[in-house]
Amino acid sequence: MSARQRGWVVDASVGIQLFVIEPLTAQAKKLFAPLAGSSTIQFFVPDLFYGECANILWKYVRRQDYPAMSAQQDLADLKRLHLHSLSTAELVTEALGIAIAREITAYDACYVALARRVALPLVTADEALVRKLAPTAHDVRWLGDLVL
Repeated sequence: MSARQRGWVVDASVGIQLFVIEPLTAQAKKLFAPLAGSSTIQFFVPDLFYGECANILWKYVRRQDYPAMSAQQDLADLKRLHLHSLSTAELVTEALGIAIAREITAYDACYVALARRVALPLVTADEALVRKLAPTAHDVRWLGDLVL
């Protein structure tokens, strides 16, 4: 992160890695470390972030024998993080245009629209999304490439 970096937009593929072990979990924990201190770094998410994270946890419970109680606690801990949330209703018009133009889901486009709105990079663990948006002006970064 550069000295001038003031924040990030993060998607569910990044946020969930604070709670379940995935290949970029250590990197996600480094990214979110400023939330534990008095840092001025801010994290932004569309409100759909929480539903997406809950769905990922549900999949872990169903497919990987992840304890339901752990999933409930993870969701409670996620909600306690100091994330700035913006209503998806405020993003969907722009998101639909981005989704159509870039052939990405409207869900992903909500994160892209939010990143544009707050003029911050979007961080994702979704390499396919990064590749699709690489030839555009959208600032989308793969979690594994961040130097923290």
